[in-house]
Parts: sequence; structure tokens; C-alpha cells
Amino acid sequence: MDTLTDLLEGVHARAAIIHRSIMTSPWSLRFAGGAPLTLLTMLDGQGWIIPADGEALAIGPGDIAVVRGPASYTVAEDPATPPRHVITSDYYCAATARTVEKGGAVPDPRTCGVAEGGSAVLLSGAYQGRAGISDRLLDALPDILVITDDERCSPLLTSMAAEVVQDRPGQQAVLDRLLDLMLVTTLRAWFDRSQRHAPVWYRVKDDSVVGTALRLMHGDPAHPWTVESLAAKVGVSRAALARRFTAEVGEPPITYLSHWRIALAADLLRSTDATVGSIAHKVGYSGTFALSVAFKRRLGTTPSQYRITILSP
Repeated sequence: MDTLTDLLEGVHARAAIIHRSIMTSPWSLRFAGGAPLTLLTMLDGQGWIIPADGEALAIGPGDIAVVRGPASYTVAEDPATPPRHVITSDYYCAATARTVEKGGAVPDPRTCGVAEGGSAVLLSGAYQGRAGISDRLLDALPDILVITDDERCSPLLTSMAAEVVQDRPGQQAVLDRLLDLMLVTTLRAWFDRSQRHAPVWYRVKDDSVVGTALRLMHGDPAHPWTVESLAAKVGVSRAALARRFTAEVGEPPITYLSHWRIALAADLLRSTDATVGSIAHKVGYSGTFALSVAFKRRLGTTPSQYRITILSP
């Protein structure tokens, strides 16, 4: 079981908000659209991404950043520059629209800013809604990650930059698919580089004892796994599996399995209309009561309350 594929195969951008912004110094943009994930790259110039909490991260030409929402953040020429424009999902290029209404130059498609030239060009792609983005994926990511131009091994950015200024039938579908592919390649590059920050299911070798045990649990979470049955499958003693698994993962096998089951249940509660009872059976619990007890112990709320909360406007 390739867990990264498992987490990303359901991610499908639909009408993603993809624009480029042409800016003149001193520039600073506040992003407050609440998107669960946004990809940012400087096509020209240097910038900083300043989260609501935490340190600013530099982003240069060709670098790709993934920003986890829904908290707002700022992208600026200098961290000390206050935001000049606030960008929301409802009205992405408000300042540009007002300028055009007053007789200003009409920019290229999906372009914010009407200056013929600028000191910086920012390309951004924001997912709308959850778009199949699971809590398990979000939990594996920091608030902001950056892959430098030297680290990325994909021509997708060039394709995205060329497509975004076109005005052709099917453009949104093309941009949505390019955004999905950029997300996959960027996360893979970041996990490869940041092994100490990567989730355990990514950094553990598939053919190792621990990797095999993880693959078994991920592949069939509803199975009534025990340390004994897992050890028999991977060909080591119960004590050896428990010791090696805890050393590499940071918790015992069955504790990890219960946490993974709750994460799966949370995704199913958010993304499907299945009953709590049916979800319980899918993730390895005997029924609604058993899942509710484990779910509340882990997340502090019942499955039903969780579903109501995440579906509330």
C-alpha cells in the first residue's frame, strides 16, 4: 500500500482559484480565503510568506510553497511591509477590477494587477472546499513548506505559468489537473528531502519489518490485527515487532493502528453520508458505541458531533 497515493488519489481540484499577481514595490498581499491548501510560486522576484503565527519563510523565483489553511497569511516583498490588499475567495482581484472599471488597461486572463511591468509576479493556486483533501494528509504537513527551484524535478510550473494567461475552452479543467500534479510532485519532493519531518508511513522502508507491518494495517484496517498476528505475517517474534515498531514509529503497533482507524473514520464522516455504524465496521470497530468511545478518547468529541461541526457553514 502506497500511503501517499492513498491520501492523494482522492484530491481533485474543482474550479480552483488560480491567478497570477503582478506587483510593484512595496508590495504585500493578505490571503484570507480560508483554502485548505494553496500552492504559491514566484515567477519573478523574491518574497516572504508570513503566517499568522510563526516565522516568515523566503520564497524565490521557481520555488514552490504549499500553505495549509484555513488560517490567513501574508505574502510580501518584505516581512515588515503591511498588507496593501486583502484577497478572499469571493473577490480575488478586487483592486484590478476597480481599475478596469475606471478605464484602466485590461490585464491578461486570470491576472491581478494592471501594470505593464512589476517588480514581482506571484502565481497562486488555491483549492476550494476540501476537494478530497483528507485530515490525514493535512495532519502530515506543516503550516508552510517550501521546495526550492533546484529541488523540484518537474516541468509542471512552466506549463501552469503558460496556461494561466490563456483564454481557451477547457482552461479551468487543465489548470485544475496541473494544480493536482504540482501538489503531488511538491509533496513528494518535500518528504524526500525532509525525512525527519516526513510522516512515519513515508519514511519507513516498505520492505522492512516495520514497513511491512504498516502496509498490512493500512491495507486492511478493519482486520482484527493483534501484535501476534502482525508478527506472524512479517516473520518475527511478537517482542521483536513491538520493540522495533515502537523504536521507529514512536508508539506500539496497536496504538498506531487505533489512531489510524480514527483518522480514517474522521475522513469518512466528512466525505461520505455513511452511518456511524457502517463507518465503524469499515475501520475495524464492532459498532457505533465502540467507535464513539475510541473517537471521543482521541478527538474529544463523538463521531456525530464531529460530523455536525465540520458540515456547519
